Amino acid sequence: MDKPYSVADILAAKGRAQPLVCLTAYDQIMARLADQVADLVLVGDSLAMVAYGQASTLPVTLDIMIAHGRSVVAACRKALVVVDLPFGSYQASPAQAFDSAARVLKETGAAAVKLEGGQVMAETVEFLTARGIPVLGHIGLQPQSVNSIGGYRYQGRDAAAAAQLLADAKALAAAGAFGLVVEAVAEGVARAITQAVAIPTIGIGASVACDGQILVSEDLLGWQGGRAPRFVKRYADLNSLAATALQAFAADVRARTFPSAEQVYGLEDGAESKSSDSPAIYGQITQDDGQDNGGSGAKIGSKVSQLRPKRG
Repeated sequence: MDKPYSVADILAAKGRAQPLVCLTAYDQIMARLADQVADLVLVGDSLAMVAYGQASTLPVTLDIMIAHGRSVVAACRKALVVVDLPFGSYQASPAQAFDSAARVLKETGAAAVKLEGGQVMAETVEFLTARGIPVLGHIGLQPQSVNSIGGYRYQGRDAAAAAQLLADAKALAAAGAFGLVVEAVAEGVARAITQAVAIPTIGIGASVACDGQILVSEDLLGWQGGRAPRFVKRYADLNSLAATALQAFAADVRARTFPSAEQVYGLEDGAESKSSDSPAIYGQITQDDGQDNGGSGAKIGSKVSQLRPKRG
């Protein structure tokens, strides 16, 4: 696709043979990489855990989301960028949600916002979409509700829970959401939701039948190390590669093999002939460097001052 993805393009992907590719990004480096392959890039509030080392997504603020969103939007040329509304920035009322979402779109340049919640948030989604703010819904495991649901457990475990998820999906679709993230939901339930709604479903620990898939980029790249959620497939082990590279750097520094001649600067060609004093001055600075500290600073300062061009 030559032009940037739009909300309409995402909607048009419903039922398409080729699923949507979606990734997270929190900074321009990851955003540039994700933009090469993704149809949609999400600036997720998971950055609280991935980038800031928090135990949950709850501590992240709207200002933080906007700062990261601005960086990601600046780096993306093709993918549709969506920014999460963080906990406490939209739940109080539709008006609060509009104020927060409007700030996100205006200050980042993102195309849409994402919010968590099913039927309870349908009124808010309708309020936002009626006022020109595209909304990506999020049902199933909702990390912002981790304290009330008793941890990070998969959803849709029984018939009653499955029926509620289906009702949530239909309510958000009817309210005008352009897509739906379905997280950590029993496979058969996610499949049924995908078949039941006319908007694209984006699975994360859901079903291969979803209209798209998303993962946290750092998870699939093995960037953080440690144990990953069950639904993550690791395609690389960048944590180990980075650790090896850093150890090699530390070893070179301690062995005084870095920097080598290739990483330092010399005088420009012809500099010695233009200033006959320079070689002697630099040589004297080098000699003085091995003397006691008592006067070395003054000596170097004196020599450096001689390098300044004389006026007149």
